Amino acid sequence: MPLKAIAINCTLKADAGTPSSTDAMIAVLRKAFADRDVTLTETIRVAALDIKPGVSSDEGDGDEWPALRAKILDHDILIFGGPIWMGQVSSVAKRIMERMDAFLSETDERGRMPSYGKVVVAAIVGNEDGAHFSSAQIFQALSDVGWTIPPVAACYWVGEAMGSVDFQDLKATPTKVTETAKMVAGNAAHLAGLLKSSPFPD
Repeated sequence: MPLKAIAINCTLKADAGTPSSTDAMIAVLRKAFADRDVTLTETIRVAALDIKPGVSSDEGDGDEWPALRAKILDHDILIFGGPIWMGQVSSVAKRIMERMDAFLSETDERGRMPSYGKVVVAAIVGNEDGAHFSSAQIFQALSDVGWTIPPVAACYWVGEAMGSVDFQDLKATPTKVTETAKMVAGNAAHLAGLLKSSPFPD
C-alpha cells in the first residue's frame, strides 16, 4: 500500500520565503523517503499559521490548528522538524505538542487516540548541543499522545558550539547525516507499512 508523509517545520521564521536549515534537513529526509517509495506531500511552516495556545483541538477565533491537525492525521508518517534554541526544541514545536494533548480525550470506541497507527520521526538542526534532548522531548510527548516511534527516529545535525555556520550553509550534506536519513526513512516506512496493513489490536 502506498505511504505518504507530511512535514512540519517548527522554525521561528514565519516567512516561508526565508531560508531555513530545518527545511534543508527535511529535504534530506524527503529524498531518503522517496527512495523507499514514500511521498512527502508538503512541508508546512508552522510559524506562518495562527496556531492558538491551548490543549484542545479547536481554540476558536481563527485558530488554524484544526486544519493542520486534519492534514497531519491524513498521513501515515509525520516528520516533526525544528531547530534547537537554548538547548531545547523551539517554542513553536512545543505549541504543536501542547495542542496534541487533546488526543488523550479524543479516543474512538476502542480507546485509540487519533494518532494510533501513525509514525513520527524528527528532523533537528542547531549550532549547539541539544539534539538528543530535543528528540527526547519530542518523542516522549508524542508517544504519550499515541504516536509510534521507530528505532533510529531522529536525523539531526549540530554545528560547533558558539559557531556561526548553519546546516543550510554547508557545501555538502555530511555523509553521516545522509546515512542516518536513509535509516530513519527505511525504519519509518517499514513500520508505517506494517501498521497500515495490521493496525494495533483493541
